[in-house]
Amino acid sequence: MDNSFDRFQSITREVPNFTHSRREPTKINQLHPYEERNVHPEIDTITRALFDNGHYSHATFEAFKYIDKKVQKLSSCNESGYKLMTQAFNEASPLIKLTNLSNTSEKDEQKGYMFIFTGAVMAIRNPRGHEVSMKETPTQCLDHISLASLLLRRLSDVK
Repeated sequence: MDNSFDRFQSITREVPNFTHSRREPTKINQLHPYEERNVHPEIDTITRALFDNGHYSHATFEAFKYIDKKVQKLSSCNESGYKLMTQAFNEASPLIKLTNLSNTSEKDEQKGYMFIFTGAVMAIRNPRGHEVSMKETPTQCLDHISLASLLLRRLSDVK
C-alpha cells in the first residue's frame, strides 16, 4: 500500500509539468479570458457566469439570442433568425443600414454583414437552441463569444 501512495505522490508532483508551459510561469493575476478577448460589456453581463461555471454551449446560445433580440429592436422587425437577418441587413432595402450604401464597397459591406449575421444565427445559435446536451469547449465558446462581440460592436455603430 505504501508503494501505491508513493507512486501517487510522485505523479501529482509532476502535474504542473504537464498543465503549465515550461516557458511561461503561471501568473497569479492572469486576466479572465473575456478581458483578454475584450468581450463586449453587454455580452459579458449575460454570459460570463455561464462560461465560468462551464456552461459553454449555453453561454454561446445566450450571446446569439441577445444579438437576435438586439437586431429585432433596432430593425423594428418581429421576425427571428434567418428571416430577421436577411430583412434587417438586405442591401436593397435594409431596416438597419450599416453603411451609406452609396458605392459598391458600401453595398458589399452591407451584404457581407447580412451573410455574417445570418450565418451566425443559423450555424451557431440554432443548433444550441434545438439540440439537447450540445458540447462545446472553452476555446470554441470564446471564439463564438468574440464573434458575438464583433457583431454587437458593429450594431453599436448604427445611428
